Amino acid sequence: MPETRLEYAVVVAPLPREDGGGFSATVPDLPGCMSDGETPEEALANVRDAISAWIEAAEELGHSVPRPSAYRAA
Repeated sequence: MPETRLEYAVVVAPLPREDGGGFSATVPDLPGCMSDGETPEEALANVRDAISAWIEAAEELGHSVPRPSAYRAA
């Protein structure tokens, strides 16, 4: 499957070793939408699936899906 451009901002951060290490990836525009991975790249790849699932669930429940914000990390 070809990689698609992310429309939503994603924040990737290291996880503490006592929590298993690796990296988390959260989507500020989609409350509760997050994933993780062993590397930052894996966390980012995994969060793509989480975004799709979040949007699908919101639509199935009749909730509106927020538009991507203009948020950009400095």
